[in-house]
Amino acid sequence: MRTTLDLPERLVREAMKVSHHKTKTATIVEALRDFVRKARLQELRGYKGRVDLDIDLDTLRKRG
Repeated sequence: MRTTLDLPERLVREAMKVSHHKTKTATIVEALRDFVRKARLQELRGYKGRVDLDIDLDTLRKRG
């Protein structure tokens, strides 16, 4: 998707430097993927303690 953005030049340069990407596009795509991944992980953390899994690890290990 082609989009025009007005981004702070210093921030984009710094992001390119720390991500070791040569293009702005690659840098921004990685940043967006990371943002989505972190948001999904945060959502999963909301389930901590709410899901009761009755799993016997010893039985699972014997299967393999």
